Amino acid sequence: MSNVLSEEIKQQVIALGRLGWSLRRIQRATGVRRETAAAYLKGAGIGFRPPGKWGRAPAKPANEVITDFGAELANPNAPPGHSPTASACEPYREAIELGLSRGRNAMAIWQDLVDTCGFTASYQSVQRFVHKLRPNPSPEARVVIETAAGEECQVDYGEGPMVRDPATGKYRRTRLFVMTLGYSRKSVRLLIFHSSSRIWAELHEKAFRRLTGVTRTVVLDNLREGVLAPDVYDPTVNPLYRDVLRHYGAVALPCRTADPDRKGKVESGVAHAQKTPLKGLRFETLEQAQNYLDGWEERWADTRIHGTTKRQVATMFAEERPALLPLPVEPFRYYQFGERTVHLDGCVEVEAAYYSAPPGWIGRRVQVQWDCLHVRLLNRYTGELLREHLRQERGRHRIPEQDRPKKTPLGTLALLNRAERAGARIGAVCRTMHSQEGQTAVRRISGLVVAGQEARRGHRGRRLHGGSGSRRLQLLSLCPPLPGTEPPTPVELAASRSAHPGAHFVSRLHSKQNQRGEPSMNLIELERALRQLRLGGMAAVLETRVRQAQAEAMAPIDLISCLVTDELTRRSDRLLERRRKQAAFRDPLKTLDNFDFSFNPKMNRSLVFDLATGAFIGKREDGLFLGPADPATLCTSLLHS
Repeated sequence: MSNVLSEEIKQQVIALGRLGWSLRRIQRATGVRRETAAAYLKGAGIGFRPPGKWGRAPAKPANEVITDFGAELANPNAPPGHSPTASACEPYREAIELGLSRGRNAMAIWQDLVDTCGFTASYQSVQRFVHKLRPNPSPEARVVIETAAGEECQVDYGEGPMVRDPATGKYRRTRLFVMTLGYSRKSVRLLIFHSSSRIWAELHEKAFRRLTGVTRTVVLDNLREGVLAPDVYDPTVNPLYRDVLRHYGAVALPCRTADPDRKGKVESGVAHAQKTPLKGLRFETLEQAQNYLDGWEERWADTRIHGTTKRQVATMFAEERPALLPLPVEPFRYYQFGERTVHLDGCVEVEAAYYSAPPGWIGRRVQVQWDCLHVRLLNRYTGELLREHLRQERGRHRIPEQDRPKKTPLGTLALLNRAERAGARIGAVCRTMHSQEGQTAVRRISGLVVAGQEARRGHRGRRLHGGSGSRRLQLLSLCPPLPGTEPPTPVELAASRSAHPGAHFVSRLHSKQNQRGEPSMNLIELERALRQLRLGGMAAVLETRVRQAQAEAMAPIDLISCLVTDELTRRSDRLLERRRKQAAFRDPLKTLDNFDFSFNPKMNRSLVFDLATGAFIGKREDGLFLGPADPATLCTSLLHS
């Protein structure tokens, strides 16, 4: 964790400070030191309690009561004729044993007997009878986490019942979403077939609407729909989920990894639903299962006496409801999100449309959010909004005037030079497209250059064995004609091949013996041999250098010198790229060429470029770097130097 908190954890600390949490409690929940949290709260103008000696009064011992209200169902006019020591559950032994074989607990069996068999005895009777049939081990002691009304809720997923899938006609395991309030233990349970980031957020909205309010914090597990990167001190929350909670005024508090006791209330809520109403049951439709679960929630779960609080859940929820935050007027507008790389044309692609980024962002990664109306580009590290565009049609560009470059970028010039090397006609077509359409034509120029290179590779084998002429001449048929000209005819192509002296050069290399009768290799065999010798740089440019040597009447020693230089250059580039990957720089493509100096016009650019040369290292002079302590940024600067 760096010395500067991320924007997400900073906002989380500020939000908890507004709730009146103490510094020690904020440290336990977020992992941020009390001194650091106090500095951020003081900077935000939020008052907080300084550390002191205070404690809580000891809790009064609660009277042990049964956690349900079955005693009221006991029939005072029990029929005579049976021994007072005989169990009232004995006539229902088969039904109870059947429920136990399905894995149902005593509470679920008693509820089934009341609903289906008209059972009039209390729950304690069923509990004692089940304990005789299957003794239960003593439960393990747990710490009880107390929260104020309306302060916290806990959410989690669990396995739901088997429901027939309408798409396949087969029974399929559902997922059970549970949201439990920390004070009253009131739960909302929803069933779904599959989950995603949006479904996870929509389930929260449905639960908030059922509760008619929102808690101030939401405690969740490190599941992918809510947390992208779990971390003890600085977890990365899913941006869509974070924005949904922010819209409702709540803050996400991810648990530490492998720490389920922090959200034990919702864990108990999931287990309660799995063991009591849903155990061993199957449903034909998802609506039928949800209706059954809602009916059980209203009749049994809300009216029970909770085992920890020793109070009825519905009564405690009536006390907690006024403390919940009100629902917003408008629902949240959902969007999709992802990461994109800014192309050479200065744009990112979203659903086959192109939207511009600010100058200086070519080659860098940005976060993108889009919905049916807008497209937003954000800094992936700080969350800063870079650009917001209206949606554009497929294949069209959305580039405001301030994002259009005043000069042709270096990357575009390099692309045009590649087009020139691919062929004169390809280069002319690409330059015409760029002069007429500007940066919006860069993607098509790049595609044309790549298509030309692949066509050359595809024709290489036929040219080597058939002597069909130069690769540049074969690309003439692939290029669109220039304005005011016609495409070349087959006769013109044939005349061009006969006039090109290199058309028959490669074919002479295919003889298995030279003029002295010694065995020789063709280009394909030479390239294969060079790659076996780990000379891939020579093999990649061998044919080009051979044609250059023939056209320029190059001496053999010059040809060998060019090949060795190409191999050394390729190895140097690969070494630099490998070191960049090993260093794991956040932005290895950031250079001074695409740096935006406009944010500070008073900056002396000449001094910056002089520093980038690294001359002070050779002179053994000191360099003073001002700013946040970030070793990665410093190493990146020295590497580019």
